[in-house]
Amino acid sequence: MPLKLVNKDTGKVLGTITTEQLQQLKDLLEEEDTQDHDYYIDRDLLDYLQDENCDAAVLELLRKEITDEEGVEIEWREEP
Repeated sequence: MPLKLVNKDTGKVLGTITTEQLQQLKDLLEEEDTQDHDYYIDRDLLDYLQDENCDAAVLELLRKEITDEEGVEIEWREEP
């Protein structure tokens, strides 16, 4: 099932990811609970994800939203 990555503040859809790509993000990032669908991503976290061999397509989607000054809150949503 395709999933959307969304900028939580603006509602902008960054792109779609697979369930496998989502699982990799979940494995690499901390979720506060099982209902947690959002993550704060900044430049340092992008570097960490790259060092941990995160999927290149996911990194590309995230890089487009991250500025040098600040990160963004992203969330994933199931596509209807």
